[in-house]
Amino acid sequence: MKHALLFGILFFATSLLAQERTNKKGSEYQFTVVKELDATAVQNQNQTSTCWSFSSLSFFESELIRLGKGKEFNLSEMFVVRKVYPMKADNYIRMHGKTNFAEGGGFPDVLAVLKQYGMVPEEVYSGKKDPAAPHNHKLLETTLRNVLLPAAQDETQRLDFSFLHNAINAICDEYLGKVPETFDYKGKNYTPKTYLEATGLKPEDYVILTSFSHHPFYSSFVLEIPDNWNWQMAYNVPLEDFKTIMQQALQNGFTFAWGADVSEKTFLRADGLALLPEKPYAFMNEDERKSLSTKPVSQLNITQEIRQKAFDNYETQDDHGMHVTGMVKDQNGTLYYTVKNSWGTEVNQCGGYFYASESYVLCKTTSIMLHKKAIPASIAKKLGIQQ
Repeated sequence: MKHALLFGILFFATSLLAQERTNKKGSEYQFTVVKELDATAVQNQNQTSTCWSFSSLSFFESELIRLGKGKEFNLSEMFVVRKVYPMKADNYIRMHGKTNFAEGGGFPDVLAVLKQYGMVPEEVYSGKKDPAAPHNHKLLETTLRNVLLPAAQDETQRLDFSFLHNAINAICDEYLGKVPETFDYKGKNYTPKTYLEATGLKPEDYVILTSFSHHPFYSSFVLEIPDNWNWQMAYNVPLEDFKTIMQQALQNGFTFAWGADVSEKTFLRADGLALLPEKPYAFMNEDERKSLSTKPVSQLNITQEIRQKAFDNYETQDDHGMHVTGMVKDQNGTLYYTVKNSWGTEVNQCGGYFYASESYVLCKTTSIMLHKKAIPASIAKKLGIQQ
């Protein structure tokens, strides 16, 4: 009985220690886990601006875990990228070159691909000619632009779209490889559409939300960011509801894909932190700036007005897509979101994750994607979302 009691005490103490963490060696940050949800392995987007695909598929892989489908899924980010490039090219030409064409994109792009084309595993389509090489789309994007830019000029508007589509697809196949129409995987034969059906993921169950006061709340609008090239709608909620949605989603077992600005001086990539201190970075002395990565500081209280101003003056832009998988609190009770990134595991001492303060998230988020059932029923009703 004594041995059992001692074992229980040791187990409890070990469990507590396992729930505590910091951002790097030598740091005074002491994080206690509030909520931690399952996720698959951290990936590396390498020399591409395809974070939107990596973060979305990381999110969907966590959704498959939540749905009881297992942890072995590794969905193909480059399948999505390969299917989106021709869609962007078509839009770019039809808009006479007056819209965005770049590697960047958004969460709606992934939903569009799932709905129209399906999905494949990474093992089936890596998007790399050399499996050992890192992703690098610089030459691909340059080649596509060299075809599209002259084609979009007014004097060349009499186009053979069939020829242009064939050219774009040939370029994508050359750099990324051809997507199989059918494939064998784990003893079964699939098409991309039947594979998606087999996963149980339903694109129509997922929604995009944001919070900006230049449009009416509890309505939808086209979020005015350059990478929203296909003008997809986002649901708009007040900041307090936005905060409630994110926190309750995590508490109830739902992760979410997170689009945000990462240009702040206080986005400490190598130190595993994203902060928005009460004292502006510009007014800090050198010692205060250096200690940001090792000592917790008071965070700015974010209001709807502060958030809106940052978006209006371009301080908040659509820089990066990531995946929020949990929450922690520091020793002062400040809340942080646990963020899974796609810059590899060696980018910091958190294995490719980092901790974003609640203030940072409330101010710098452009949009999130999550399952519609993760939204509190009272808010979903106001938005007209059927759960």
